[in-house]
Amino acid sequence: MTAASGPPPTTISAWRPSVPGISEVFHAHFTDHAYPAHTHDTWDLMILDDGSVDFALDRQRHGATGSGKVVLLPPGVSHDGRTVTAAGFRKRVLYLDLTVLPEHLTGSAVDGPVLHDALLRHRIHQLHTALGDAGTTADDGSGGRPRAGGGRGDAAFEAESRLAFIRERLRLHLAPPGRLDALLPRTPGREANRLAAELRGLLDSRIPAGISLQEAAATLHAHPTHLIRCFKQTYGLPPHAYLTGRRIDRARRLLLDGHRPAAVAAAVGFHDQAHLNRHFTRHVGTTPGRYAARGSGSS
Repeated sequence: MTAASGPPPTTISAWRPSVPGISEVFHAHFTDHAYPAHTHDTWDLMILDDGSVDFALDRQRHGATGSGKVVLLPPGVSHDGRTVTAAGFRKRVLYLDLTVLPEHLTGSAVDGPVLHDALLRHRIHQLHTALGDAGTTADDGSGGRPRAGGGRGDAAFEAESRLAFIRERLRLHLAPPGRLDALLPRTPGREANRLAAELRGLLDSRIPAGISLQEAAATLHAHPTHLIRCFKQTYGLPPHAYLTGRRIDRARRLLLDGHRPAAVAAAVGFHDQAHLNRHFTRHVGTTPGRYAARGSGSS
C-alpha cells in the first residue's frame, strides 16, 4: 500500500544581485506558512506564479490569487502573510530600496497594495528572468541557490533597463491624479536618432566590459527609459539585445581563431561559459563548441 503523498515541500531561493536599487531577490513556494507581523526598510514587490496569499497591511486585510496581479508593500508599514489553500502559493519578490521609489509614496501603496496591471506583471517577470541568468534558481532542499552577483555582466544592462521601466510604471500607479501628466513617458522626437547613435557608440566601445544604464544615461544627459525608447525606435531592438548580438559576433571570430569557449566567454563579456552557450545557441543555432569544431573541419 502506497503512503498518501503530502503537500510539496517548501522551497526558497534568495540572492543579492549586482543591480543598483535591488536589495534582494527572493523566490519561494510555501505550502503551510504564516509570516508574523513585521516591517521592511525596502519596498516589497511581489508576483504570484500560482496559488493564493492573504495578508494584512497596516491592519487592513487583502488577498491575491493567481498570476495576474502585483503586490506592492511599502517600507516601514507593518504587514503579515499566510497561505490560503493546502497547495500554498509560489511567489517571486524583489526588495527595492528607496532609490527606486521614494518613501513619500508610502501612503498611496497602503491605500492600494494589489495592482491589476498585466504589463507591469510581465515586466517584473522579465526582470526576474534577467536576474536569474547569472545563476541557477533551483533549490533542491540542500541549500542550493543562485551564485552571488546574479545580474552582473551580460545581464546587467538588461536588468537595469527592465527595472527602469518597472519604476516608471509603479510611479504612475502611486502618483496623485494631478501628477500623472508629468510622469507619462515622453515619445521620442527629433533627438531619437542622435541619442540612439551615441548610445550605440558607447556600447560598441565597451563590448567586453559593458556599461551600466545609469552611466550611459548620465553620459548622454538623457532619462534612462527615454534613452532606451530612442534606441529601440531607431534600431528596432533594445540596447541590451544589441550588446548581446555584438558579443556573439566577437565570440564567433574568436572561436574560429581556435580559442576555447570558456576563454571566449570571458573575453567577450559573458558571465561564464553557460551564458555564452545559451546566447550563442539562440543566435547561431548551435553551441560554441560545435561551431568551432565545424569551423576547424573537425567532426
